[in-house]
Amino acid sequence: MSGLELWFAHEDLNGYLTLRSAGLAHKSVNWLRKSAELLWNVTRGTVSMVTMRHLRDHVLAKYKNSEAKRKVLQFARAFLRYLAKITFDQRYAAFDLFLQLPRAVKEQKQVTERIVTKEDIEYLLSAIKQAHRSGEVNTYHYLNYTAIVLFGAMTGQRPLATIARLTVGQLKEAVRTDKPVVDVLPSQDKIHMQHYVPLHPQVIDAILPVLDSRCDDERVFEQLSFQQWLRYNEVRFKHGGARIENGDLRKFSKQHGDVIGWDQSNRAYILTHNVSGVDWSHYKHPLPEHVYDVYMKYWRNVTFKSNGSKKEKKR
Repeated sequence: MSGLELWFAHEDLNGYLTLRSAGLAHKSVNWLRKSAELLWNVTRGTVSMVTMRHLRDHVLAKYKNSEAKRKVLQFARAFLRYLAKITFDQRYAAFDLFLQLPRAVKEQKQVTERIVTKEDIEYLLSAIKQAHRSGEVNTYHYLNYTAIVLFGAMTGQRPLATIARLTVGQLKEAVRTDKPVVDVLPSQDKIHMQHYVPLHPQVIDAILPVLDSRCDDERVFEQLSFQQWLRYNEVRFKHGGARIENGDLRKFSKQHGDVIGWDQSNRAYILTHNVSGVDWSHYKHPLPEHVYDVYMKYWRNVTFKSNGSKKEKKR
């Protein structure tokens, strides 16, 4: 194979990218685009032992995270298999050999460094309130950011795939019922799973001012604006001192769920996490009132202070 060279056109790569991107979340599509761009920049349409080794070495040097390396190399390997099929030339697939990840000695897994506590959420709420008092954030965004934090922390929904896509009409319909749950549509979930999300009383109190005098088809939460605010403000964890990020609200929901002993089935359903098995796809279909009752059994007594303690303010 040392002297063998095969070729593909940029249109072939674009066609495969379009095929792979269909129906995927925006974040997943971004990774595919990055992978395709890197593949073309390194190979310029040539498949050979030299270009495949160059691609592999470039990926290993460019990315420190093993998951990022895996995503890019898996995309390239899948593209080679695609070329083998559309050209009826299995020699393309043979170059998969040079895109394997190196075998590494398994290291002992460590507990995540991003430990998100109830105090961290309260400190974040306090930071938003202080930004409002100082005039950095206007009243509209103050109320919206507060609602995002409470909704995200108490429901564990994905920030961009779900929270950013919820509409005013969906929330208005939810808060009218005795056992309020948001009916999240398939298009508003990363794995396209329609599910019910219960609303804690404190979440409802935060959401109601945000819904006032707004049209049903508007997006409820200013998620991207909140993401930018977090990026440019020094709001840090109590443990480790890392800056709080958009996805840490979901992480809190999972971690605090362990603290309060949140039912695993109810948690998996609401977070749409680990629900890809046959049991979920063919048998389980909980009613909204049951989802709410089980959720509130564990979360009823969880509440957040918005001012933060004196100790927190000194951080």
